[in-house]
Amino acid sequence: MYEEYFEMKHTPFSRDIPAAALYESAAMAEALARLEYVAEHQLFAVVTSDAGCGKSTLIRKFAASLKKDKYILLYISDSRLSPSWLYKEMLTQLGLVPSFYRTQAKHQLTKEIEIIRAVHGQNVICVLDEAHLLDKETIEEFRFLLNYQYDSKSPIALILVGQTELWEDKLRLKRYAAVRQRIDINCVLPPLDRSETEKYIRSHLGYAGCDQELFTARAIDEIHKISSGIPRIINRVCEKALMYAYQQRHHLIDDHIIDYVAEHEMLKGVAGDG
Repeated sequence: MYEEYFEMKHTPFSRDIPAAALYESAAMAEALARLEYVAEHQLFAVVTSDAGCGKSTLIRKFAASLKKDKYILLYISDSRLSPSWLYKEMLTQLGLVPSFYRTQAKHQLTKEIEIIRAVHGQNVICVLDEAHLLDKETIEEFRFLLNYQYDSKSPIALILVGQTELWEDKLRLKRYAAVRQRIDINCVLPPLDRSETEKYIRSHLGYAGCDQELFTARAIDEIHKISSGIPRIINRVCEKALMYAYQQRHHLIDDHIIDYVAEHEMLKGVAGDG
């Protein structure tokens, strides 16, 4: 609807924006570089942030940056995985029929990874999303998964991705000390500041092919205040503001429109909505 009204070629704040067109903050650029290092050196990394701060965007950009002839990416988002099902899912994504027993499945996985590295010259990367919901047994299994050749190297690059509580409420606990000591890289994605919020909005409008200055400076101030710099909420506020402006036949979105949208079309306590 509003895309034609504002002469846009694409929807600016949708979830299906191509990875290359996604806004890259300084913190995300740093995290992306660190994950590329993790992939190259087969390390263990943890990525955390508050809900909506860009973890999925980071993983999408990371996956798109990987050379297919050099890396095999396994992406798992089932947070209820038991250790047995973790190995099963990894083996299934590698095109194998997994063994029923956990120990045999682990040996099967290790052997297949050795073949992939020796024959095809590829490294395997496993990204485990929603990791803050994993149970104790699965988290503790990581130290066995990463223990290879007398703990001298890891057979895969493992990246745990989750909300802030993954680190604050789980990995920092004494019971996970053996797992925590194996973490090579810890990345935290913070919310966007006011300047980054403006760049984020301009970047998405640029992707949409919109050359107009649609949001006033005070409108962006309000968007940042309402969203607390959380990209997911910025998307929602901007999307609703564009729709409202279209319906009211406004060509410029000011702070009054943003305040109206926040009051009438957003859930209360939106900055904490995840």
